Amino acid sequence: MFKYCPPIDYFDVFKESKEQNFCESQESVIALCTHLQQLIKTIEDLDENQLKDEFFKLLQISLWGNKCDLSLSGGESSSQKTDVLNSLEDLKPFILLNDMEHLWSLLSNCKKTREKASVTRVYIVLDNSGFELVTDLILANFLLSSELATEVHFYGKTIPWFVSDTTIHDFNWLIEQVKHGNHKWMSKCGADWEEFVKMGKWVYHDHIFWTLPHEYCAMPQVAPDLYAELQKAHLILFKGDLNYRKLTGDRKWEFSVPFHQALNGFHPAPLCTIRTLKAEIQVGLKPGQGEQLMASEPCWWTSGKYGIFQYDGPL
Repeated sequence: MFKYCPPIDYFDVFKESKEQNFCESQESVIALCTHLQQLIKTIEDLDENQLKDEFFKLLQISLWGNKCDLSLSGGESSSQKTDVLNSLEDLKPFILLNDMEHLWSLLSNCKKTREKASVTRVYIVLDNSGFELVTDLILANFLLSSELATEVHFYGKTIPWFVSDTTIHDFNWLIEQVKHGNHKWMSKCGADWEEFVKMGKWVYHDHIFWTLPHEYCAMPQVAPDLYAELQKAHLILFKGDLNYRKLTGDRKWEFSVPFHQALNGFHPAPLCTIRTLKAEIQVGLKPGQGEQLMASEPCWWTSGKYGIFQYDGPL
């Protein structure tokens, strides 16, 4: 309705809440930008293990950034006011599934075997704007700087959807805000990100399929153009709960059902879901693991306390 009714066709009822989330997270954004810029200065001097450690660190930051979800908080502030970098060790026990090694193996092998003329594409299917989007862009910057990827493609929503979901306006607005931030490393990140977009190293896409009711295994029939595009990726990262629910068909699976089975034939490219648990669905756990958590913490799969890196693809 909005789309066909100018001048409200670009109206976003959630805009103020999303921008407030970013503005209230300034100290954390500055800490991440500072860490990234200092890392980039020394990145050529890092050995393989050090590079892997930094990759894992930024993956975890992207994971815990997924806590900042305005749909979970009912519109209340969900800004990040602490430096998540200092919390990573304390948060590790709450990662229920950790397939980060598979991601490193895949991308590092791509880097080692890549010829100068070839590309490595990582696609990130985005979730929330605000602080979480910052963590995703920090990760994407590292992927280029470390040469683990040569292109990063982002997928957002065509319309305002679940409160804090990222649209093209949010993506461009955030880069502009970071660029004009009142801190040298923050503004340097914003300038770099703007340049990545201009050079085509970062590409933003949207597609109506992401806001349609279909589970993702229906994509080849419903949106064959999108499925064909995803097949060009070397790795697809799916952020957040809504993507996980649609990947698994939002069914009441047993906790121990393999992730590959729950995907029901959706395999355009190697993929990994990165989410903090806020919805009543989880597969791929060890036998008895989900039941044990349920007995001790009935809200374990909806509180956002736990997170997963769950991979499907060649090992």
